[in-house]
Amino acid sequence: MLNLDVTPYTDKIIAEYIWIGGTGIDVRSKSRTISKPVEHPSELPKWNYDGSSTGQAPGEDRYPQAIFKDPFRGGNNILVICDTYTPAGEPIPTNKRYRAAQIFSDPKVVAEIPWYGIEQEYTLLQSNVKWPLGWPVGGYPVLRALITVLLEQTSHLDVIYRMLITKLAYMLESISVVPMERLCLASGNSKLVQVLELKLEITSGAQDTSSRITEQAGVVLTLDPKPIEGDWNGAGCHTNYSTKSMREEGGFDVIKKAILNLSLRHKDHISAYGEGNERRLTGKHETASIDTFSWGVANRGCSIRVGRDTEKSGKGYLEDRRPASNMDPYVVTSLLAETTLLWEPTLEAEALAAQNCR
Repeated sequence: MLNLDVTPYTDKIIAEYIWIGGTGIDVRSKSRTISKPVEHPSELPKWNYDGSSTGQAPGEDRYPQAIFKDPFRGGNNILVICDTYTPAGEPIPTNKRYRAAQIFSDPKVVAEIPWYGIEQEYTLLQSNVKWPLGWPVGGYPVLRALITVLLEQTSHLDVIYRMLITKLAYMLESISVVPMERLCLASGNSKLVQVLELKLEITSGAQDTSSRITEQAGVVLTLDPKPIEGDWNGAGCHTNYSTKSMREEGGFDVIKKAILNLSLRHKDHISAYGEGNERRLTGKHETASIDTFSWGVANRGCSIRVGRDTEKSGKGYLEDRRPASNMDPYVVTSLLAETTLLWEPTLEAEALAAQNCR
């Protein structure tokens, strides 16, 4: 696609307005023509729509919040990330960006300069059936099936042998993905792929880019945390998080205090971390149980993992391994900041959490 001739045929510019639909997890878009290039979202007009086809009737307004180069149309054409409001100017229920912006503009949060690294996993499915790309329809890869048989027949074998077979199974179930980095970078933002620094608009842009690429390739992309039930890993969205205090000397103590707060609001976070996450957070397949909060150093089976380097240097970041692949980045990132920087537990609750989180 990047080799296509995208020489502009006109001086006009196509602005693709992108927003979240009425379900809160679907991405919608509509294009309009503008007369000249723009450098800031404030130069773009708001755009109203009736909302009947997106579950947002009787009518809403789209507010431009961020712009990126359009890697599909090329030229001066742009992608416009929007959030949505009622005609009276009130954010609609699915506009999670509004609340996130309030949290991130709080002076306490601003002073701590929170950083995020979001690892969003996904599964590619065959277009005609809901089954993983590369798997035989209604069946499993030959090697995977063979390993399943081996596991059933090795109950008497050494534990280490069983562990090796299981590890091989996890490696085999990995599915090759459509490379999207080139088009993400072509949008003009090198942080689209890796790090999110309060620029939450780019995540919606990345999701839209991902969906478009897979659709053009005749493949279905799903963010379901466990699209196929079975004895294998689900799809998560591990979220790395740090604040200025965590990254400075003595930051490990700050990290542990943040973990205490996170333990006390475990249910609040779980309820906001993605639909169907209970099918993924089972306590198996490198996950913690959805009902129990835990943390550890270099432990992939915990709710919160702290890296070995962070422990060694006494500063760094934590990794929240609970969010599902279909999480809302506005919700997860702002909730992490709110819980660790703005929310204050009672002394009794903090003492109890400290005892349970050792």
